[in-house]
Amino acid sequence: MVKKTIKKKAATKKKVQPKKKKIEQVKFIGKVTKIRQKEPAEVIEWPRSLTHIHTYGLLSPFYEGLRKGELRATRCPNENCPENRLWIPPRAHCPDCHSEMKWKALPNPVIGKIYTFTQVVYAGIGIELSTPYWQVDVEIPGLAPIPKSYLLYGTPHIGMKVKAEFRTKNPTNTVLDYYWVPYEG
Repeated sequence: MVKKTIKKKAATKKKVQPKKKKIEQVKFIGKVTKIRQKEPAEVIEWPRSLTHIHTYGLLSPFYEGLRKGELRATRCPNENCPENRLWIPPRAHCPDCHSEMKWKALPNPVIGKIYTFTQVVYAGIGIELSTPYWQVDVEIPGLAPIPKSYLLYGTPHIGMKVKAEFRTKNPTNTVLDYYWVPYEG
């Protein structure tokens, strides 16, 4: 006796579009610093329980660049100096020959790779970002140091490509005005 198997049509299911997962971003939770003067060097008011008056001095062009969406670095102009790479954080004077450094804006987009990272759960006084957030050290070709900043969203991994972005609307007038985002490219 031969058994006949009857195939039933599989019920067609409607395709359900997955809900887009909301990407959590690190938020600035502090107060924006006020610029008291721009020339000959920037002087800011950094609001605290007591007002701290601080000048950026010869490093003022770095913060001006952040407000304009530029990452600016310094370089030693001395041709005899052994160190001719760019510096971010910028230096007012060369750490090797003590010459006054010259400024150079990095071409946008600024792309780097995460060198190392750590998750900050308690940021301490003065870092006005929501926690937890990822503090990242980003290797940028041609730079002497590996600068620190933070990843706006996502989860970092060593070697991950990231792109610098800037807080140009309502800037804090601090180093928090540049951060990194994942880069596919």
